[in-house]
Amino acid sequence: PHAPASLKNSRLISFLKQHRKYGQVSAILTLASQGVVKECLRHLQGLRDGLELERSTASPFGLKQSTAVANICVPCSFTIQEVRALMDKPTNVRNMSVIAHVDHGKSTLTDSLLSKAGIISAAKAGDARATDTRKDEQERGITIKSTAISLYGHLDSEDDIKDIVGQKTDGNDFLINLIDSPGHVDFSSEVTAALRVTDGALVVVDTIEGVCVQTETVLRQALGERIKPVVVINKVDRALLELQVSKEDLYQTFSRTIESVNVVISTYFDKTLGDVQVYPYNGTVAFGSGLHGWAFTIRQFAMRYAKKFGVDRNKMMERLWGDNYFNPHTKKWTNKGTHEGKQLERAFNQFILDPIFKIFEAIMNFKKDETKTLLEKLSIKLAAEDKEKEGKPLLKVVMRTFLPAADALLEMMILHLPSPVTAQKYRAETLYEGPPDDEACIGIRDCDPKAPLMLYVSKMVPTSDKGRFYAFGRVFAGTVRSGLKVRIQGPNYTPGKKEDLFIKAVQRTVLMMGGKVDPIDDVPAGNILGLVGIDQFLLKSGTLTTSDTAHNLKVMKFSVSPVVRRSVEVKNAQDLPKLVEGLKRLSKSDPCVLVLISESGEHVVAGAGELHLEICLKDLEEDHAGVPLRISDPVVQYRETVTAKSSMTALSKSPNKHNRLYMIAEPLDEEVSKEIEAGRISPRDDFKARARILADDFGWDVTDARKIWCFGPDTNGANLLVDQTKAVQYLNEIKDSVVSGFQWASREGPVAEEPMRSCRFNIMDVTLHADAIHRGGGQLIPTARRVLYASALMAEPGLLEPVFLCEIQVPESAMGGVYGVLSRRRGHVFSEEQRPGTPLFTIKSYLPVLESFGFNADLRSNTSGQAFPQSVFDHYQILPGGSPLDGTSKVGQIVQEMRKRKGIKVEVPGVENMRPMQLLDFVVNSARIFLKKKV
Repeated sequence: PHAPASLKNSRLISFLKQHRKYGQVSAILTLASQGVVKECLRHLQGLRDGLELERSTASPFGLKQSTAVANICVPCSFTIQEVRALMDKPTNVRNMSVIAHVDHGKSTLTDSLLSKAGIISAAKAGDARATDTRKDEQERGITIKSTAISLYGHLDSEDDIKDIVGQKTDGNDFLINLIDSPGHVDFSSEVTAALRVTDGALVVVDTIEGVCVQTETVLRQALGERIKPVVVINKVDRALLELQVSKEDLYQTFSRTIESVNVVISTYFDKTLGDVQVYPYNGTVAFGSGLHGWAFTIRQFAMRYAKKFGVDRNKMMERLWGDNYFNPHTKKWTNKGTHEGKQLERAFNQFILDPIFKIFEAIMNFKKDETKTLLEKLSIKLAAEDKEKEGKPLLKVVMRTFLPAADALLEMMILHLPSPVTAQKYRAETLYEGPPDDEACIGIRDCDPKAPLMLYVSKMVPTSDKGRFYAFGRVFAGTVRSGLKVRIQGPNYTPGKKEDLFIKAVQRTVLMMGGKVDPIDDVPAGNILGLVGIDQFLLKSGTLTTSDTAHNLKVMKFSVSPVVRRSVEVKNAQDLPKLVEGLKRLSKSDPCVLVLISESGEHVVAGAGELHLEICLKDLEEDHAGVPLRISDPVVQYRETVTAKSSMTALSKSPNKHNRLYMIAEPLDEEVSKEIEAGRISPRDDFKARARILADDFGWDVTDARKIWCFGPDTNGANLLVDQTKAVQYLNEIKDSVVSGFQWASREGPVAEEPMRSCRFNIMDVTLHADAIHRGGGQLIPTARRVLYASALMAEPGLLEPVFLCEIQVPESAMGGVYGVLSRRRGHVFSEEQRPGTPLFTIKSYLPVLESFGFNADLRSNTSGQAFPQSVFDHYQILPGGSPLDGTSKVGQIVQEMRKRKGIKVEVPGVENMRPMQLLDFVVNSARIFLKKKV
C-alpha cells in the first residue's frame, strides 16, 4: 500500500502479472515500500531465470533467456486454483521427500526449488532455509520437524515428456508436493511420517563425507515403504574450493559415493519395486551445490553435446559416464584410456567437469579477461550489477546462471520419480492391512478419486491456535472435502468393533505451504493435505475412510525407540493441570515421543535421544504447557529378560484354590525378537504361515508354533505365550484371562517393573474347576501374572540395556581422544576406515545409552572439537555386572535404584518367599507333567 504509485503502474509489474508472477509482485512492492532499493534490484535480477520468454525475443527490459543449458523446467509462481486443477491429474503429481544424513544440505538445496517457484527471492536461496520454519531450527541450523510445501513445475519440450518411461502423463504442467525432513537421527520418526505419504525420495549425499550411518537408515526406511530414490551429490563446491581435488579424483569420489548408495539399495532389494539402483547415465543422479544454487545431471550436458556431435542423446548420456574417452587424434570414442602410450581424458572430466573447473579457476584467481571469454563461450549473460562482483559472489551468480539447481532437480523428479497412479499399484499391498481384493484396497491400487475415501494421517502439525493441530496426511483413494462425514479409525481399531473408532465430519481441508496453510475445497486421491477438526479424535496417526468395511492402513514402523526418559514436575502445584494438558499436546505433536505416568505418580517423557528429549521438553515448557518445570536427570529404559530355562516348573494357585497354572520360561531367540520388532513376524499373520516360518527359519516345533496364544506387551512385543498343554478341559474358556495376565506381566516384569523382551513362556499344564463361576477373570488374571513372574525368576533373569550405534568422523590426529572417551564409557569399536581422498577417518562403535549422556560434549573437549559423532539406537544387550537378584552386584544396585525411584519395595521378591507347601507342589507337579509327557 505504501509503494510509490509510479512503481505500482510500471510496465514491470504489469508484465509480471501477465506471467502470473504474483509472488514476485507482492515481494517487489513490499521491498519498495520499505525503501530497500538495492534488495529490490537484487530481487528483480533473480527473476530473470524464471521468466517464460522466447530465446529470440528480448523482454521489455532488454534481458534475454540464458542458453547455457536447455532450461527444460520453467516453474512459475502459482495460484491455489492452478494447484487444485493439477490435483485432478494424478499422473502429473509427484509426492517426494528430501532425505539425508544430518548437515548434508537438504534444506539449503530445497531453497533453490522454492526460489524458482517464486516463494523466496533468488538472493536468499541457500541461506534462507525457508523450510526450517521454527525459531530453534534457524538457531541450531538443523531441521527438527518435516515441512511440506507444494510447487508447480513445467516441462517445455515434447521430447522431455517422451523421456518419462513407464508411466502416463497428461500435459506439460506438474505438481510437486515436497517434504523437507530432518537428518538428525533423533528425529527419524519425522522422516518415517514423511516417507509414508510420499512415493519418491531425493537422497542428498555430501561429496566429502559420502554415505553415512543416517543415509543408510533413511534409505532403508524408504525402500521398506517401497519408495523410489534419486540421488543428489551435494557440496561439490567444497571439493573444488577447500580440497582442490583434481578432475579424476572428483570423478572417483562421485563413483564411490554412487556405488555405496547402490550397495544399500541392493541390500534391501524388493522384487515388486524392481531395480531402483541409481546411475548417472540414466539421469537418476545429480551433482551440485545447494549453497551456491547450481546443479546438473548428465542428461542436461548430453542434450547439449548430442547436437554438436550429431548423435542420439541417450547414447551420449552413456558415453559421458564410466570408462569412455573421446580420442581427439582419431576423433572417435573409445573405452581404452590410452592412445599411443599417452593418457586420454575421461569423457565425464573432459566434457562436464572441465568447463566447471575452468570457471572456478578463472573466477577464484581473479582472471577477469579469462572469465569474460569463458562466459561468452558458454553464453552466460550477467546483469551489469553482477559483472562488478568478484570472487565467491561472482562464482555463485555465474554457476547459478550456467547450471540452475532447480532445473536439474525438477527434471530428475519429474522424469524419474513415480506418480501416485504408478506408485500405488505396487505400494497398495504394503499399505493396506485388509484383503487385497476388497473395495478399499482396489481403490488404493487404482488411485481412484471416485472410490471410498482412504486417507492416512501420518502426523499432527501444531496450528497458531494453541492446543489445536492440523492432521497431516495423504489421500490414497477417494476425495476428501470440507464437511464430509468420515470414520476416524485409530491404530487399535479392529473391523467390526467400535473400539478406537469415531464418526465425525471434516471441518476444513487445507494445503500445507511450509509454515503457512491455504484453504482448499477438496482434495482427490494421490495428494497431500492438512485436515482441521480431526486432531481431537486421533492421538498421532490413523486412517480416515467412508467405507464401513475398510481395514486400517498399516501403522508406521519407526527406526528409533524412545529409550531415554526424564520425569517432569511443575515448580508451582497450581500449574499441574496445565502440565497435564501440555503433556497431551506434546504427545500429539511428535510421532515418537512417549508420555506416561508411573505408578508413583511421576509424569515421564521418553525420547529417542538426548537432543530429541531436550527439544520436546523445551516445547513442553515454552509452548504446550507454558509453565516453569523441574526436570530430572535422564534415565534409560531397560528391558527385563531371562537367560536360561526355568530350573523347575512354576505353579500358581488361584485365590480360591480351585485352579492351578503350570508354566516354564525360556529365552526367545534374538533373531526371532528382531523379526517381531521389525514387523516381519506379527500376531496378525496367518497362524499356519507364521508357524512355517518359525519352523523352517528358526527351528521351532510346528505344533508349538501353531499354538502361540499371544505376543506381548501391547499384543505386538517380542515375548510369546505358547500353549504346550495336552488334553486339558475348558482351556479356551480361560484363554482371555491368561492372555490378560501375560500382557500385564510382560509390560511390568518381576525384577523392576520394566517391560520384558525376548522371553518365551510355555503353559505346561492347567487344572481347572468344573464350575465356570469358579474360574472367572478375577481368579485367573492375577494367578497367570504370578506364575509368569515365578517362572521368569527361576530362569536366571537379566537386564537388557539399549545400545547406540555411534559413527564418529575424525581426523587421524584426534583419534586417540576418541578411543579414550569410548573406552571410559564402555564403548566397543568394531570398524575404522579412512575416507578415500580425505584425512578423515570414520569410526563405528557400540555405545550403551546409559553412558551416552554428555558424550558429545566430552568427545569434543577431548578432540578440540574435531570429532563429529552421530548415534542411532541399534540393539539391546545384557547388562554386565552380575545378577539383578543379587543386591550386592552392580546390576542389582541399578535394579534397587529403579525400584526405589518407582516407589516400590527395594528388594526383588524371590521364589523362596513361597510357602513350603507350594514348593512341595512344584516338585510333585513337575513329576506329574514329566510322566504325562512320557505316557
